[in-house]
Amino acid sequence: MRICSLIPGATEAVAALDLADQLVGISHECDFPASVRRIPVMIEPLVGQDGGSGGEIDRQVKELVASGQRLYRLNEEAFCRARPDLILTQDLCHVCSVTPDQLTRAIESLQHRPNVLTLSPTTLDDMFQDIERIAEAARVRTKGLAFVQELRRRVDHVRAQTSKTPARPRVVCLEWLDPLYVAGHWVPEMVALAGGHDVLGSQDAPSYETTWHAVKAARPDVILIMPCGYSVERTVNELRHVGQTGDAWRQACEQWPNLYVVDASSYFSRPGPRLVDGVELLAAILHPTPDHPLDPAHAIKLETSTLTGSCAS
Repeated sequence: MRICSLIPGATEAVAALDLADQLVGISHECDFPASVRRIPVMIEPLVGQDGGSGGEIDRQVKELVASGQRLYRLNEEAFCRARPDLILTQDLCHVCSVTPDQLTRAIESLQHRPNVLTLSPTTLDDMFQDIERIAEAARVRTKGLAFVQELRRRVDHVRAQTSKTPARPRVVCLEWLDPLYVAGHWVPEMVALAGGHDVLGSQDAPSYETTWHAVKAARPDVILIMPCGYSVERTVNELRHVGQTGDAWRQACEQWPNLYVVDASSYFSRPGPRLVDGVELLAAILHPTPDHPLDPAHAIKLETSTLTGSCAS
């Protein structure tokens, strides 16, 4: 089967089901596992191509959306050459990737009509069901059921462990830096499973713009910094830039000793199998133990020195 996956979470699921060799097209964000990076890329982003700060990207996105323009371009020539039998796309976030309506013309130009599977998960359970749907469409249903069963077992293990903790820290999850956005959809659920209480986000609800005043009023014990699609390194670089032009983040470091930068790109932004790794990572942050130190590639505790270019602890 020839599979074209236009969303990274679905691509990760395809690879986890041992179907990576059947991929004939991916999106520009599909980078895990490393083996998929050799697959032809079908999507070209029209914003943030040259990097840019979060504020600049936010401005570009809002301007394009307000004018009715698209944020991504589908390489229709490459898409037609790929001749997919199965297309995996999404209709959850129009800022994240192409949507089904953008595929219509390209699909109509194909000599045969492929199966189009549209994914719109907003909870962990939705994500699990989507993996099963992908497995069914790719004709590996049994393998999909077994894989999801193992993912659920891991989540249940974290839930059982954190249910024994006497305190549930108050948590704020920020998925954008300029302006501030509160993370939504599956992230508040992940926090709850990891033994915390998300005081600004709501499970199964979208993210939304907020202010430092609202963050302070929420009285968080822990702030998790997880800009959508960013690695720890990219987030730290952005924080250093913001720190040079204002003191909000430096004040945040001084006010809240428990600020953490986490790898959002791998464990929180993408509704795929690695959300389970994210739940396990959150449990390690919210309820740390000496024998399980944080991997700095996955999460670091933010210090004031980080904003001036020194090493974070």
